[in-house]
Amino acid sequence: MRSLLLLPAILLSVATFSTPAQAADCDALAHLALPDTTIVTAEPVTGGTFTPPYGAPLKELPAFCRVSGILRPTSDSVIRFEVWMPEQGWNHRFLGAGNGGFAGSIYYGQLGDNLKSGFATAGTDTGHQGDAQDASWAYKHPEKIVDFGYRALHLTTERAKTIIASFYGDPPTKSYFSSCSDGGREALMEAQRFPDDYDGILAGAPANNWTRLVSAGVDETKVFIGNPAGYISSTKLPAITAAVLKECDAQDGLKDGVLNDPRSCHFDPETLLCKHGDEISCLTAPQVASLKKIYAGGTDDEGHLIFPGLMPGDEAHLWKSWLVGDGPGVSLYTQNYFRYMVFDDPNWSALTADTDKAVQAADAKTAQALNSTNPDLSRFAARGGKLIMYHGWNDPAISPLNTIHYYEQVQAKMGDAKTAEFVRLYMVPGMGHCGGGPGATSFGQSGLNTAGDPNSDILDALQAWEEHGTAPASIIATKYAPASKVDGPRKVEMTRPLRPYPQVAKYNGTGDPNDSASFACTAPGH
Repeated sequence: MRSLLLLPAILLSVATFSTPAQAADCDALAHLALPDTTIVTAEPVTGGTFTPPYGAPLKELPAFCRVSGILRPTSDSVIRFEVWMPEQGWNHRFLGAGNGGFAGSIYYGQLGDNLKSGFATAGTDTGHQGDAQDASWAYKHPEKIVDFGYRALHLTTERAKTIIASFYGDPPTKSYFSSCSDGGREALMEAQRFPDDYDGILAGAPANNWTRLVSAGVDETKVFIGNPAGYISSTKLPAITAAVLKECDAQDGLKDGVLNDPRSCHFDPETLLCKHGDEISCLTAPQVASLKKIYAGGTDDEGHLIFPGLMPGDEAHLWKSWLVGDGPGVSLYTQNYFRYMVFDDPNWSALTADTDKAVQAADAKTAQALNSTNPDLSRFAARGGKLIMYHGWNDPAISPLNTIHYYEQVQAKMGDAKTAEFVRLYMVPGMGHCGGGPGATSFGQSGLNTAGDPNSDILDALQAWEEHGTAPASIIATKYAPASKVDGPRKVEMTRPLRPYPQVAKYNGTGDPNDSASFACTAPGH
């Protein structure tokens, strides 16, 4: 579990973590009168194990006050939310939790992690209940799309702050938001549209250009799935990764199975073309075309980029669950988005769709509600807000190039100097979607463990920046050995420094390559 605060914040007095004497009775919160809100539950929960309405039991929780409610801002809105507040040891801060995919559930595990770290916390299902790949709830329900897009999280944030202030007798001194994927989209939506909601925002692998991200799947589907011969089985993925690493692994000065910046790897899929019949060690011509499309990204009929492609470097371990599955099939995200959010046609198929018309329809119908691509963060900056983004270089779900593009758009709009005052981006070598992968990929995001270094927690770094003006520099990421059945702490296999983009951490040629101290900060291309 993460440390409560980065080292500079330890200077705060012990009183910061005390529970205010004015704390209200938890049960009394059931009688709060809030706009468009019904309080369903207000109950004290004893410490230990708590079993939420769905999901696995949460263990070793402190005693807390649990408030659940329903928001109905429109006649077609049913937004469920929960607010959890520690009975003792509140750090006087609020930490909002986000969602993934098409949402549809409250992330209780994240609430539990936040609670253990001393935060009052809240989450929402964003206005519907369902699995992460299910969008059927949106069929002919435009208000629910707005709830999912931005309204549910914003209103949950407002109600949570009121409930927290009512319980403790004091409002939070600072409010933070941390999430990844669709939660990263939510994070940027908050910074852009509701800059007063949060003081510090941590946005991981943001799906912020939602309409283009999913629309690119239409073009990619026609190449990868439309021609059955172009489908790449998971059995061939190891050969792809082996070929990529053979050509590019040593480019960053260390042969370790991790590409520091895959953009410098100019691997040509043609080198894998089968010469003596189809084998798992090579690719057929249609499969070569598919791999090129995956790397290049989706394009419209004139060849203009819709959304950038994936990066080479860890196809073997990361692509099966997100891309190739156990056999050919259209992405449920693409299929369900267009069927139920865009065209209101359960029979729509990516295999027969017109790519350009799909992109145009997606932008026209849902961009305003779903996309958080506005680079003008002046209102967020003006109130002193701080934003940290991160993205794994080997993300198999959302191209890391999209996050770099948004960061550079902010720089172009706000200016380099102003952007540096309140925004940081960390690109993580060898990391998949929000975590995992062959690199050092645990750095405090989403409650993931760190090696214990005071500079190894990205949320702590955000707090220190917002509360003490300590701008983040290196953040130490950790790679752990696989979890075993033996109790006890997991073994640390390596640590690596993450540097603010566009800087990179490069092996200095001496010292233990598994120790972050053996890496130096360099400018890109050096």
